[in-house]
Amino acid sequence: MSELRRRPLPHEFHPPVDSFSVTSAEFQDGGSLPDAQVHAGGNRSPQLSWSGFPAGTASFAVTCYDPDAPTGSGFWHWVLFDIPASVTELPAGAGDADGAGLPAGAVRVRNDYGTRDFGGAAPPPGDGPHRYVFTVYAVDSEQLGLDENATPARVGFMLRFHAVGRAQLIAEYEVPAES
Repeated sequence: MSELRRRPLPHEFHPPVDSFSVTSAEFQDGGSLPDAQVHAGGNRSPQLSWSGFPAGTASFAVTCYDPDAPTGSGFWHWVLFDIPASVTELPAGAGDADGAGLPAGAVRVRNDYGTRDFGGAAPPPGDGPHRYVFTVYAVDSEQLGLDENATPARVGFMLRFHAVGRAQLIAEYEVPAES
């Protein structure tokens, strides 16, 4: 994919905040997204853990976004917030449809597949590599003041004003052109 087609990440338009660390047992930053996180593969949310977030963090939000989707607005794969500040890890599969792996109080909104679970990577064949940006936001309040009917854009708007820290992990995935 040419650099000209690479779209900015959503938080590049937000004010600067402290950074902290997020890792996954399933892939490395800058590496390839495993089949387990592909829509036609396992379609399972990855394990994520974070540390070093700012003092005063009252909750967390987690998103997965593909800025390279051929939509003009990217593609939201997963959006959740109001994760208690005592939680510093989500197990693999926490984003399943039943939400059983999520901590109490976490709120999930619809992704661009139209569901509230994690929706795995599914770039069009031959479209080149897409970036899947997993972002953990440290938030200054226990609740964002939104419910499960909020849109990813509305969540992003609230995070612009309430994020005190941000960590990201980016992996790529592509589907070769059909022969």
